[in-house]
Amino acid sequence: MGKRFSVLKIGLVVACSLALVFTSIGTASAWVPDRPVEFIVPAGAGGGADVMARFISPLVSKYKLSPKPWIVINKSAGAGAEGFMYVKGSKGNANLIIITLDNLFTTPLATGVPFNWRDLTPVSRLALDYFVLWVNAASPYKTAQEYIAAVQKAPGKFVMGGTGAKQEDQIITVQMEQLYGLKFNYVPFKGGGTVAVELVGKHVDSSVNNPAEAVSHWKNGTLRALATIDSEPINLPDWKGIPTMKEATGKDISYLMLRGIFMAPGVKPEHVDYYIGLFAKVMATPEWKKLMQDGAFNTTALKGQEYANWVAREEARHVALMKVAGFMAGK
Repeated sequence: MGKRFSVLKIGLVVACSLALVFTSIGTASAWVPDRPVEFIVPAGAGGGADVMARFISPLVSKYKLSPKPWIVINKSAGAGAEGFMYVKGSKGNANLIIITLDNLFTTPLATGVPFNWRDLTPVSRLALDYFVLWVNAASPYKTAQEYIAAVQKAPGKFVMGGTGAKQEDQIITVQMEQLYGLKFNYVPFKGGGTVAVELVGKHVDSSVNNPAEAVSHWKNGTLRALATIDSEPINLPDWKGIPTMKEATGKDISYLMLRGIFMAPGVKPEHVDYYIGLFAKVMATPEWKKLMQDGAFNTTALKGQEYANWVAREEARHVALMKVAGFMAGK
């Protein structure tokens, strides 16, 4: 009996040892960054993409989601082309990610730069960003209809501040011009944060900034929100009282912008899986949920092939919008 017990005991020890070995192998084979992660922002400091990247980076450290730190780097030249080309040229570099906005589509379409989103590796869509029509709180315009009526009476006089030429803000501005019979003097700036400051300083008459780029000025009473540029109201406590353009004017304009993550071309599936898992953990944190609410984001996330399919549809939509606006390169 004693010998039989000893054999069983030995067998159990061997089985446990093998289990530990296989567990160790599995753990060792799971990829993690082996040097600091470059977190590229293809936009200027203070804009929505920059704010989001600089929010995520310390969260990664706080929750020990990466063995290496994340370094946020702005590469905004050429309406973000600098950042896109940098990542495109970093084939196989898994220690490099980029946060994108809709200049993922608009920049190559408007400039002809040799870049397409398919040159990168899709990872995750983190959120969609709304746009709001803003004026200075000291302006006499209390509604979108009042402001539009004033612009109609003075073609070219009113200045619309926006982030870049032939980018999202100008696409929305052209949509407004065509729908309402307006003519703005559109003035581009390097980022949404700058646009908000220019509007606070009354250097421009209006903007169509994202909520996160103007929220602090709105809450301190220096900016006024006239309407949401979407078919549905922003369904959050602080924001749901802002009418949609259709509610405010009787005519509908809708535009939502990507906040998503891509990697360099040629990375391995395990690299993509690592970042998909990491961003899922980021989006589960209370800090992220608060950011989404405070910044009035649409929190519909996507990953992998589902994300890539959605990006392809968005590209087609932007081709149509850019053609209508006359913003296509060489046109």
